Amino acid sequence: MSPHQPAPLPEGAKPRQGPIPDFESEPFWAATLEDRLMVQRCTSCGHHQLYGRSRCTNCHRDTLEWIDVSGLGTVYSRTIIRQNPTRTFRHLLPLVVALIDLDEGPRLMSNIIGSDPDDVVIGSRVRVRFEQVSDQAALPLFELVQ
Repeated sequence: MSPHQPAPLPEGAKPRQGPIPDFESEPFWAATLEDRLMVQRCTSCGHHQLYGRSRCTNCHRDTLEWIDVSGLGTVYSRTIIRQNPTRTFRHLLPLVVALIDLDEGPRLMSNIIGSDPDDVVIGSRVRVRFEQVSDQAALPLFELVQ
C-alpha cells in the first residue's frame, strides 16, 4: 500500500482536485501521504467513525482518537459511470464509484480502480491504495482483492 503518483494525464485532461484539510480532517489527510488509512475511535464507547468530527456520533462525547486501520473492506454498493464530459473525469471512464464498508466498521465512498468495472459486485473484497493529488493529501482508492 504505497502512495503513488497518478499516471501522466492525457492531453487536455484536468487533474483531480485535492481536498482542503481542516482542523478535524487534517490527521486523516496527513496519514494518507504516509500510506495509512485512519479512522476515529471513541475512547469512551469504542465506536469507530469516519470522517473526522469533534464528537462521537454514537455517545456524543469528545473523547476521540485517530487510529490506523487495515485498509480492507467490502463493497456495499456501487455504480459505474460511463459518461462524463468534464476534463477531470473523462479520461478515467468507466469509473466505479462505491460505498465501502471498512472491516473496522465505518463506510466511505471512493473509487475502485485496476479492474474491469463489471467485475466489481456487491460483496467484493477490496483494499486501499493511494493516489497523491496534492502536497497535503492522497486519495484513498480501492482495488479488488484477488
